[in-house]
This record gives sequence, C-alpha cells and structure tokens, in this order.
Amino acid sequence: MNPNILLIPILLPAVIGGICLLIPSKIKWPKEWLAILTSLILLVLAGKLFALKELRLLIPWTSFGIDFDLRLYYFSKFILLAAAGFVVLLSIYSVSKMSNWRRLPEYYSYFLLTAAFTNGAILANNFVVLLFFWEALLITLYGLITIGGSESWRTALKSFVIVGVSDFLMILGIIILWNITGTLTMSEIHIPTTGLAAVAFVLMAIGALAKAGAMPFHQWIPDAAIDAPVTVMAYLPASLEKLLGIYLLARISLDFFIIKTNDLFSIILMTVGAVTIVFAVLMALIQKDFKKLLSFHAISQVGYMVLGVGTGIPIGIAGGIFHMLNHAMYKCCLFLSGGSVEYRAGTTELKKLGGLGREMPITFFCFSVAALSISGVWPFNGFVSKEMVFHGSYETGYIIFPIAAWIGAIFTFASFLKLGHSTFLGPRTKDIPKVKESSVSLLIPMLALAFGCILFGLYSKLPLKFLIEPILGEHPEIVHEHHLEFWREGLNLINPIAGISVLCLVIALLIHTYGWKKQEEKAHLASEVIHNLPVLHWIYERAEERVFDLYHQGMKLARGFSQVVFVAIDRAIDWIYEKAIVQTGRVFTEGLRGVHTGYYSTYLSWCIAGLVAIVAILGWVLK
Repeated sequence: MNPNILLIPILLPAVIGGICLLIPSKIKWPKEWLAILTSLILLVLAGKLFALKELRLLIPWTSFGIDFDLRLYYFSKFILLAAAGFVVLLSIYSVSKMSNWRRLPEYYSYFLLTAAFTNGAILANNFVVLLFFWEALLITLYGLITIGGSESWRTALKSFVIVGVSDFLMILGIIILWNITGTLTMSEIHIPTTGLAAVAFVLMAIGALAKAGAMPFHQWIPDAAIDAPVTVMAYLPASLEKLLGIYLLARISLDFFIIKTNDLFSIILMTVGAVTIVFAVLMALIQKDFKKLLSFHAISQVGYMVLGVGTGIPIGIAGGIFHMLNHAMYKCCLFLSGGSVEYRAGTTELKKLGGLGREMPITFFCFSVAALSISGVWPFNGFVSKEMVFHGSYETGYIIFPIAAWIGAIFTFASFLKLGHSTFLGPRTKDIPKVKESSVSLLIPMLALAFGCILFGLYSKLPLKFLIEPILGEHPEIVHEHHLEFWREGLNLINPIAGISVLCLVIALLIHTYGWKKQEEKAHLASEVIHNLPVLHWIYERAEERVFDLYHQGMKLARGFSQVVFVAIDRAIDWIYEKAIVQTGRVFTEGLRGVHTGYYSTYLSWCIAGLVAIVAILGWVLK
C-alpha cells in the first residue's frame, strides 16, 4: 500500500477543522455533520490500517536527522483505531450536548484539530515530528477549555503551564537522548538507563506522565471538570490524553530504554503509580459534584496503568496497556452519563440530585455498567485489566504495591456507590423538576461504550490476544523471562488475588452502608466517615487549602519572588533615580549657589586657590 495514506488521518481532520472555523455560528448542522462524517472516515481508515502489518512514510528534511517520519506498527495502529472510535462517539454526542453552546465553530475546529494532532503524535517516528504534534495538542487543550465559560481561561492557563513545563522537561530529555544515540529516529533507539540516559528517561517520563494526568501533574484536571464542557472532559482527560500519555510511557519503558523488573526506574514508576492511585481516589471519595468526582478518578486510574507498565512483567505491562483502553471506555461513558444528567437536571451537585434512575433508565444503565467496570467487578472489562495489574505488582515481590492497588479498589467502589446512590437512587429532591431521558444522540455513544465494557469483559481474550499480545511480542527479552499464559488460559476467579479483590468490594459496600446510615441516609454525605478520620481530616483540610497544589504554590512563590524583586530592585532603582540623585544634585546646587556671592574678589580668590592647587599637583607628579 502507498505509505502516503498515513497522511490522511492527519490532514483530513486538520483541513475539515479549519473549514468548521469559517462556518458562522448561526448556520446550523454543517459543522456537526462535517465532524461526524470526518470521524467516520477516520474510523474506517484506521480499521484498514489496522489490517496492515507495518507501513512507513519517510521524507528527508534536513541533514541533522530531522525527517518527516511516520510509522505504522502494532502499537501505533492499535492506539490509532482506539482514538478514532472515541472521536466518532464524541462527535455524535456533541450534536445535542453542544448545540446551544457559544463559540461552536471554535469547538468543532479544536475538536477535529485535536484528532489530527493526536494521530500525528501516534504515528510519529521522529522525535521532532512527535514534539510538533505533541505541543500542538497543548494549544487545542487550552482552546477547548476556554470554551467552557468566561472564567475558564484561568483553568486553561493552569493546564497550559503545568503541561507546558512538563513538555519542556521532555524536550530536554529528548535532546539528551539525541546526544547519546546520535539519532532522532524513534524505532532505532533501545539503550540501557545508565549515566545521562537515566536523566533522559526521567525527563521524558515526566512528559508522558503529565499528559496522562498522573500525580503531581494532575492539578488542572479537577478544575477543568467544573469549567470545561463535559464533552471536553470525556474527549481529553478521559480518553485521548490517557491513550497518548500511557502510549508514550509504554514506548519509553519498552522501546527507547531497557527497564528491568525491580530496577531503580521500575520502582520509581511503580511508586508514582501507587501514590497516584491512593491519593487521587481518597480525594475522589469526598467530592460532592458528579464531574469533579469523576475527574479525580480519571487521575487515580492512571495510577493502575503506570503501576502495570512499571512492573516490567508481561502480565503487568499488558494489564496496564489494557487498562488504558478499558479506562478510556468506561471513564468516557461515565463523563457522558454525567453530561446526560447535567443536560436534563441542569446541575451535577449531588445534594440536588436523587431518584433519577426511574426517569432516566438508559442513562442509569450506562452509568451502572461503567461504574461497575471502573470498580473492577466481574464480568466487566475493568475487572480483567485490574486483576492483571494486581498479579503483575504482586509478582514483583514488593507487597506495598498490590496493597496500594487494593486500597484504590476499595475506595473506588465506595465512591461510585455514593455517586450512583446520590444521583439515581433514593428519594427525588425538590431542587430539580421532573425530567425525561436524554435524546438519542446522547444515548447512542453511552450505550456503545457500555456494551464495549461488557464485551471486553466477557471476551477479554480477544482484545488481549489481537491488540495487546502483539505489542509485547516485539520484546522477546521480556516475554522470555516471564510467562504470557495468564490471558491465554483465561482468568481463574478462584485464586487468592481475585479473592482479595472481592473482599475489597465487600469492604467498600460496608463503608458506604455505614456512612449512609450514620449521615441519616443522605447518600452524598456517606463518605464523611472517611473525611472525618483524624489524620485524613488534616490531609483533606490541607488539600482543600491547595497546599499540595504545585501550580497554586508555584504561583504563590512567583508572587512572593516578584514582590521581593519589586521592593529590592525596582523600588531601589526608583529611589536612586528619583530620590538619591535628585537630592544629591539639590545639595550640590545649593552649595554652588552659596559660594557664588557675586563679588569679584571672591571669584579671584577661587581662581588663585585653584591655580595654586594645580601647581602643587603638577609639582608632585613631576617630582
């Protein structure tokens, strides 16, 4: 096949995105239909490309190794297909959800440009090409968030700074890697993490982790959940950015560098994953807004992916990559369910919701499937990938990592029991009138994702065999050291690790039930029993004060530094020019005025004195 076909997934949405920007807001439907048609073409094309084994487009640019290089292989074509599927579903969902939104031409333009840049980053086989598309996504992220409202620019700026700084570090890592290897071609690099290569690995991993939303680069995501449209949250933090971030992290750990089980960098990745799981899920548990609760879970679930990839064990790596796909499915479905509730009820505050399950049964069904999936309940897809991560982390021999993963499982299920109970069950509140089910264009994407969660759970062997296993098949050194039989033989539900997972679900149910009864059957307050625990309460208070928010603390530090500079330098310079020099000149002038008496004898005396001084100096010099 002609390799130029690899340009179509990039150029087509980019061109149509530019056209959408030119269509006036008053003209209905062309933008929507163009977006849907383009996304469907991308999906069909991604399906055709997935059938190919490998394809490469190489166009030399400069003599410095900076070539326009695109490569299609097992991993990239899998991510390309997944991304295309989400673009289709979200373009359909946007038809109703975004119909009355302001700046609609900008929304569809950014939407399609994001798809174009995502495809470019996925297919890139040269680091300069990767960076071009990677940084372009930073611009579209900023634009999509600003569409949310008049004050959303603050969150957009926050995302721009946090992701931009991490991207700068990634660029430094790539420069170091280029210096070590002498090439920018990604498929030609595979080196051990020693010396400067270790620095390059850490810097590049920071860029990937920030794009995925791992701690401590996550702070913009909860704010965006409130300020940005729900379609943006489903599109970026829940799906495409998770795919891209974990895709690059997996490539860094598998392709570019040699990471072995339980070496320093394996432990670093697992630690980041474990910390992200626990702290983010604890923050999710106490949220009282539908979208904000989901945003913290979007962060927490990244921890499982990072933990799985960091194990360096096939079952863990495969579980992390499979969880990346599963998470994009159920988290996208959850955000779309939240958008459906917001569309009809007009709010996502849990205290104002309740009893919507009877009036919105399809939305409730989709939410329930996705919630059970993210909680790791059998037979849904989240159970499979989480169990694989549990097994992989357990096989490392460091018990702290599977314990962190199980703690995350407990509070994840407790969070969604609270969320589902508050929103869809219990008595109706008086805050919102009677509602009806959402429109078809909102329900179709949710149903597709919900059934995907069921299919990928019941028939997990198929995606694992045809999507995940070929990726690890390209790394025989990993496969040789560890077995791959876990998914080939199927999941054995009667084993100690699966038993612990079931126990976690039971504990979560008990926590929610106890909290619900203790708070006089107010479901949205069920997590207060955890919130009020002595040590956790102090941590929660500090978190609510943004003590752990690096961006907030960084801005405080910057303001303090600027104040010091203002006082110590700016004001000091002003004092020198406006006070010291002026005052000195005034004193000197007054002195001169005092000696100018107007008498000839006085001036003659000064002249004679000056002449004597000059003669004396010359005599001393010439002596």
